Amino acid sequence: MGPPGAGKGTQAELFQRRHGVPHISTGEMFRAAVRADTEVGRRAAEYMRDGELVPDAIVQQLVEDRLMQPDAAAGFILDGYPRTLVQADALDEFLARRGRALDGVVLFDIPEEVVLRRLTGRRVCPVCGTNYHVEHKAPHVPGRCDLDGAELIQRRDDAPETVHRRLEIFRRWTAPLVDHYRALGIFLAVSAQGTAEEVYERIQEFAASRAARAV
Repeated sequence: MGPPGAGKGTQAELFQRRHGVPHISTGEMFRAAVRADTEVGRRAAEYMRDGELVPDAIVQQLVEDRLMQPDAAAGFILDGYPRTLVQADALDEFLARRGRALDGVVLFDIPEEVVLRRLTGRRVCPVCGTNYHVEHKAPHVPGRCDLDGAELIQRRDDAPETVHRRLEIFRRWTAPLVDHYRALGIFLAVSAQGTAEEVYERIQEFAASRAARAV
């Protein structure tokens, strides 16, 4: 868990590649549903365009359907979910019915000014979906995709006004989850600054300690 742009997706993908557990991102699932023009996608699109949280009931159904897939039976990484106490309680109950529970919760701690630079600098190719960043991963030709030459765009939810709104929502709704998971003894706040490998090592140490306790 953490604010948008904190690097949750990057770390989840690292753990997926290195440990073989699926990376489950509600944001990616909703964006895919919007592109496919599914019923869930249409319901979620109006909230996502304005940087608002998608209603809990819609999110929960999407997540539960995904967690019941065979590849999640041996474990999973949740990216950006749960985002509210209602979602956290629903997840706890869903897992408990199946004799399971979360092993650990990591909060990505990062200054908001860093998040703003990360998000507002992102660009994406509307044709192939390749992601770029004006500072850290710039295309060879400014404003054009390296793969197909298409003009890069800024996603609406990466626009400055939307990013500010997303950060405000994160502070209001997600911050109470810290107390919830700290009380359960499965919480870690980790600095999300530094290289991806440095952040990975901080989280890996915590994950290893949680696994050792479970033995």
